[in-house]
Amino acid sequence: MTDQEKVPTYRELAEIAEHLLERTEEDETLLARELDTLDPGIRRELLVSDFLNAYQSYYYYFRNAPGDLERERLILQPASALVQGVMIAEIELLEIIFRVEDDQAVMSVSDGDHILVNYRGRDAYRRALRFIDEAL
Repeated sequence: MTDQEKVPTYRELAEIAEHLLERTEEDETLLARELDTLDPGIRRELLVSDFLNAYQSYYYYFRNAPGDLERERLILQPASALVQGVMIAEIELLEIIFRVEDDQAVMSVSDGDHILVNYRGRDAYRRALRFIDEAL
């Protein structure tokens, strides 16, 4: 956050998240639109908080849903886990890890020990899948 952005307290974030989730009835499309209207500092904090799950953050950044298994994996993780990264897919011996870094969504392909490549942008997940497909 910049010096001019007010850092919201934990309680303020909780109240904002509760209000958003009630108003959108937890619909990911509506939630993404509502998140777009927030102050960037508040939005940034919410997208890596315990008040949203990793799927809600995924949907915000990519505006589409991954496969059913990936969606379930993300739903089970708090968005706060995205600071370290959440494995959303495992193909052969390669993993796709979704994380948030510097307010950007990052898809990393890992061999389990090392990050092989990172992708950013709305098509990052698709490019990570293509990387794996071409590597196999």
